[in-house]
Amino acid sequence: MILENGVIRTLEPSVPIGRALAIAGERIAGGVGVHETALASPDVVDLGGRCVLPGFNDAHVHFPTWALAQRQIRLEGTRSLDEALARVAEAAAHAEPGRWLRGHGWRSGDWSPEEEPTKEALDRVTGATPAALMARDYHSLWLNSAALATANGDLEVAGGVVERDGRGEPTGVLREECAWHFRDRHVRPTEDEMVEASRAGMKLANARGVTAVHDKDGWLGALGVFQRLANEGNLSLRVWESHPKDELDALLALPLHGAFGNDLLRLGYVKAFMDGTLGSQTARMLDGTGVEITSGDELAETIVRAAERGFPVAVHAIGDRANRDALDAFERTHDVWASRKLRPRIEHAQLLSADDLPRFAQLGVAASVQFSHAPSDRDLAERFWGGKTDGAYAYHSLLDSGALLANGSDAPIEELDPWAGVCAGVLRTIDERPAWHPEQRVALEEALVATCVNPAWLTGDERRRGKLLPGYAADLVVLDRDPFGVEPDELSDVRVVATMLGGRWVHNAPPWD
Repeated sequence: MILENGVIRTLEPSVPIGRALAIAGERIAGGVGVHETALASPDVVDLGGRCVLPGFNDAHVHFPTWALAQRQIRLEGTRSLDEALARVAEAAAHAEPGRWLRGHGWRSGDWSPEEEPTKEALDRVTGATPAALMARDYHSLWLNSAALATANGDLEVAGGVVERDGRGEPTGVLREECAWHFRDRHVRPTEDEMVEASRAGMKLANARGVTAVHDKDGWLGALGVFQRLANEGNLSLRVWESHPKDELDALLALPLHGAFGNDLLRLGYVKAFMDGTLGSQTARMLDGTGVEITSGDELAETIVRAAERGFPVAVHAIGDRANRDALDAFERTHDVWASRKLRPRIEHAQLLSADDLPRFAQLGVAASVQFSHAPSDRDLAERFWGGKTDGAYAYHSLLDSGALLANGSDAPIEELDPWAGVCAGVLRTIDERPAWHPEQRVALEEALVATCVNPAWLTGDERRRGKLLPGYAADLVVLDRDPFGVEPDELSDVRVVATMLGGRWVHNAPPWD
């Protein structure tokens, strides 16, 4: 196959642009001057001036959870408690008897007037139907009385918070480990539910140009979900799967030495949590506030144990203290993981002290960030981190320091939409307001490298994926125009036309109008 009459953006600095691209089987055969002899009788696709980029990688997504969320009560964007309750009430009116009401996306910091959710408020619209509503950051859970009753008072878990009223009674909000413990015990989805939702999720992700993801739902059994999708022929993107730190013994009991799987699905890394989040006010801070989920010593032990079996660690860290503790742990264990050429990462890295920012590059620890979080979180950050936001979502500063950035969505916290993430990184705003901390904007090419190239490097695939070069996998996305040829404020108008994975069209095969 030859794609011609368009702009080919290879993301390789030595040969950045081509006018045609030849594909043989699953791989790229070459560009202009090569394709004439690469294929005996190639199909020719007229790009019609469109632009081809390497396929988008989402370096941080909870894929089955995001897919399930498409079918649940959506509370994103609610501006008050009453608006959130109205959406729940509408769903409750059509709820099947005996089934849980599940939802997600509320963020009380966005509500006006300011008020926190309670079980009593939820009871008014749900009655005896148990309801469990995850916060937008997935670190808080809002329950009604019927849901709380299922726990028989078993709510407290180390590393978590049970919010209580003046009488000592649970308000209906659980945070961190308490939220996750309740969710896993009482409202965990079945594998069948996740597979069904993920089938549809694959199509939507492909329609947005996604050809690979780094999944964070290993704790939820996502590996089995993706295996089933692969066996039935419905796995249409490449998956780099995680394994939860709290089940490390189970991983180490297997006779494995590093990532294993195939070109589509690999179990590759261990995922840990240092702290909570900004929205739940549980991020661990240098001022002593926040929730510690994993200590620095515990993380260091995890890094060593995982590294000795060939697995890198990806650790969630939001607050400045959590990031410092994580960096300290990677520094203390540097000889162990660096000697094995492992590629560890800190997920989010949302608030960094000036002293810690250059340490990512110095240690060789990647910053796995989410460009969309900065403009989405700006109001909360100003409220809860006032006076500190010069070090928040500091993407440009990290790049200037030499750090490697990989961009993801953190879906379903933000939407799984890599192009929207690229635009957020370049524009630093997602609404009509001026850019928030514009000094931290990234250039378009930097945003694309973080979205297409660097995630492939983190999986050890830098010589096989992430660029449009001969011998690389034919994973690509076709855009309706060359994004380098439009004004920055027009970037959000660029649309995905088609997506190819391994030489096969997985979204909207040509010809195109």
